[in-house]
Amino acid sequence: MARILIFGGHGKVALLLEPLLTARGHTVTAVVRNPGHEADVAATGAQPLVADIEAFDLEQLTNLVSGNDVVVWSAGAGGGDPRRTYAVDRDAAIRSIEAAVAAGVERYVMVSWIGSRADHGVAADSSFFPYAEAKWAADRHLTGSGLDWTILAPGSLTLEPPTGRIELDPEGSGAVSRADVAAVIAATIADDSTIGRTIRFGGGAEPIGHAIAG
Repeated sequence: MARILIFGGHGKVALLLEPLLTARGHTVTAVVRNPGHEADVAATGAQPLVADIEAFDLEQLTNLVSGNDVVVWSAGAGGGDPRRTYAVDRDAAIRSIEAAVAAGVERYVMVSWIGSRADHGVAADSSFFPYAEAKWAADRHLTGSGLDWTILAPGSLTLEPPTGRIELDPEGSGAVSRADVAAVIAATIADDSTIGRTIRFGGGAEPIGHAIAG
């Protein structure tokens, strides 16, 4: 069983992921910024850890990730403030990647978005532009890090119940439930054939384990 550290531990996806991982016997630590969220995390079976990753420097983040086997990045600024978007979705994410390298934590799973690529096509005057730029910068950094990385790039997220099924490289928005995204993350951690791959997906008809298998 693995020791897994989740950044963004109180996010909607993370709160669905944590019980999946603890049920498999993993030791899960979930990083949260707000102490008021500790109880919600603890209820999933994960261990909450209060830390402000936006403020943490590389040394602090290295100490934080040290001793784990897997890092999962599921954090985000939540949009609305370009400065914070770059600070969290780009800069803090990149520092967490460098921290994993420094700490010798080889496995890193990044939760990104389906359009993350150099030519993402988001107009510079769009309110979504900072997010698109930030996510691509972090993803690009991860692919050159030397870590055993996987980038998971789901389409638009819904609150629908889990289906256990997805579609790779879907047309359109690729709408997919957060519960299925959580299941994809859990399946990715268990499947080393996902290492070194960017997996773009949405809701679909193929069982998750079969869909992501390399």
